[in-house]
Amino acid sequence: MRKLFGTDGVRGIANIEPMTVETAMKLGRAAAHIFKHKAGRHRIVIGKDTRLSCYMIESALTSGICSLGVDVILVGPLPTPAIAFLARSLRADAGVMISASHNSFQDNGIKFFSKDGFKLPDHVEKKIEDLLFSGEIDAIRPTAREIGKVFRIDDVEGRYIEFVKNALPKGLDFQGLKVVVDCANGAAYKVAPTVLQELGAEVIVLNNHPNGININDQCGSVYPETLQKKVLEHSADIGIAHDGDADRAIFVNEQGNIVDGDALLVTFALAMQEERRLKGETLVTTQMSNMGVELALNPKGIHVLRTQVGDRYVIERMVNGAYNLGGEQSGHVIFLDYNTTGDGLITALQFLALIVRSGKSVSDLTQCMTPLPQVLENVYVREKRDLADIPEIQEKILDCEQKLAGSGRILVRYSGTELLLRIMIEGEEEAIISEMAKTLCDMVEKKIGAEK
Repeated sequence: MRKLFGTDGVRGIANIEPMTVETAMKLGRAAAHIFKHKAGRHRIVIGKDTRLSCYMIESALTSGICSLGVDVILVGPLPTPAIAFLARSLRADAGVMISASHNSFQDNGIKFFSKDGFKLPDHVEKKIEDLLFSGEIDAIRPTAREIGKVFRIDDVEGRYIEFVKNALPKGLDFQGLKVVVDCANGAAYKVAPTVLQELGAEVIVLNNHPNGININDQCGSVYPETLQKKVLEHSADIGIAHDGDADRAIFVNEQGNIVDGDALLVTFALAMQEERRLKGETLVTTQMSNMGVELALNPKGIHVLRTQVGDRYVIERMVNGAYNLGGEQSGHVIFLDYNTTGDGLITALQFLALIVRSGKSVSDLTQCMTPLPQVLENVYVREKRDLADIPEIQEKILDCEQKLAGSGRILVRYSGTELLLRIMIEGEEEAIISEMAKTLCDMVEKKIGAEK
């Protein structure tokens, strides 16, 4: 069992373990040691979102990294995928993003990227943890000229904007499209409106005034209600909402309805297949995606591969199979032809390009799958006990599986970033699966539920 890293880096309440300055400094030291894989000077890029606590964590990480003789490049508030891009573009040894994604401002997190721009595999994160807890690097203390330096680069926003624009065919623009974009008062508050405006769209911008505590506060991808209203109010063609670190995007159609994340993946897969750009005729997604994805794509000759939950597992499977399209139901979409991680801006531009090329409305474009009824429930737990050691819960899961009898799915898993047990059930009858989910939730709350 890993002690710090979850499915997407280290995460928790800022100033409470593990998101303290003490642990951040140790993480910086351990990571710097891991990434010093050759002779000469080394550099690590550090970016952040707009949370108040990012200053504190950034300073601690920087100190830890410099104390191991590695230079730090600070780039300020930028989307997570921009850090993956900059790690490659600046020929750095690694990238670090300080963000808790869609969580509220009191939380924060740290995630690492390799020099190739990919999230670290489990075994490398385990090495960092082992170094941190073993004290093995305590005696490594470069001195004099060997201590790391800190640099700031001021033109990174422009670099990233040009990078995402290069993912579009030359000459394509968004003249005539009216777009509402919700920046979640997060990392994309500058770059998202700018890139859309530069490509010719008429842009109505929401929540682009971060103050350190309003990130994801009743806005962005987690709270799309305001975006839905504004799309209708402005008779816009589409609404786009990012989360706090802008590695994903969700969409609202011209009728004010949210576009399902699975329908978005199916739309991209079908379009890329038609253009003969879908490598391996395969979409990679997770266990959480609806069975309707297979029902829509399999008849078209497109395979669907599923991984465990977490976009880095999707990416690992894509890399291993040489596939170029993958994603999650939550709005993470990975275009490996363009970036090495989920990128909300690239996803938005690719979707807008589909609208332009097809001449269709968003609602028409995304009528490509019929989802099976699905129920998602979250239960707060006091501890993440192995469910195999709780026979009553196992019996309830087995009972649900027998009732579904191959006509649906059940998935029960712990969140990688919070004390939550997530329960997903699919089936042909919504009333039946809703009752199953309620029964299972009640049992979980009885056995390991957190006090209310």
